Amino acid sequence: MSRFNPAGEAGQSLRLVDELAALDSPMHRLAPLPKLLLTVLYVALTLSFPKYALSGLSVMALFPVFGYQLAGISLLVCFRRLRFILPLVCAVGLFNPFFDRETLFFLGNLPVSGGVISMLTLLLKGVFALTAAFLLIATTPLEGICGALGKLRCPKVMVNLLLLTFRYITVLLDEASLMTEAYSLRAPGQRGVHISAWGSFLGQLLLRSMDRAESLYSSMLLRGFTGELPGSFNSAVSPLSWTAAGICAALMVLSRMYDLPALMGKLFIGG
Repeated sequence: MSRFNPAGEAGQSLRLVDELAALDSPMHRLAPLPKLLLTVLYVALTLSFPKYALSGLSVMALFPVFGYQLAGISLLVCFRRLRFILPLVCAVGLFNPFFDRETLFFLGNLPVSGGVISMLTLLLKGVFALTAAFLLIATTPLEGICGALGKLRCPKVMVNLLLLTFRYITVLLDEASLMTEAYSLRAPGQRGVHISAWGSFLGQLLLRSMDRAESLYSSMLLRGFTGELPGSFNSAVSPLSWTAAGICAALMVLSRMYDLPALMGKLFIGG
């Protein structure tokens, strides 16, 4: 009989991201720093589109779609991982059609208002930004991302804190999963932790996590930890990675500067 254990499911989701980042593909082999800068540029350009630029924004879908194909990762995996965030993103412009009722054009006899177009534009912006961010995480180990942040001269304290926090979340979730499993064995037939036990449950989780944190820190000190984490922080970036990132960046900027679908439509109509 399966038991309700959200902490265990969350831990499995984090481990799945690590497994995806450990795959081997052309996208995975690109250096972390160019991928990080390219993702930041893509998100910035995507969010900079005007609220009615739906046709121009649609071209930006090609970059994450091509990236997922190159990485060998299905887009369905991304949408399943982001299933709790995507509804919030989709609801951002939900009321735009009620506030902006000015008709922009007609689809046959059906008027299309500016609110509908702006709602779709906001929706696509959020979806594209989330899929691009997940693509970076799913194709780059966290150590690589932290190494790229270090090369960008981010404070070492923040970089180490990011890495240790992410790694410690899995430990905390494992502790919460064990406690939830133990609670479910003592309360058969009950779904989740009863509200009357939340106080003691969270208190015990805090104490157990503090003990685990002290043990982990002591182990790190015994292994020579001095405040800096070794690994891929100083790995060199290949010229091929910079070349691929530069080509993609140029195409992104070109897609932002010109409405390519409109230009292609005029070209074909004119021809």
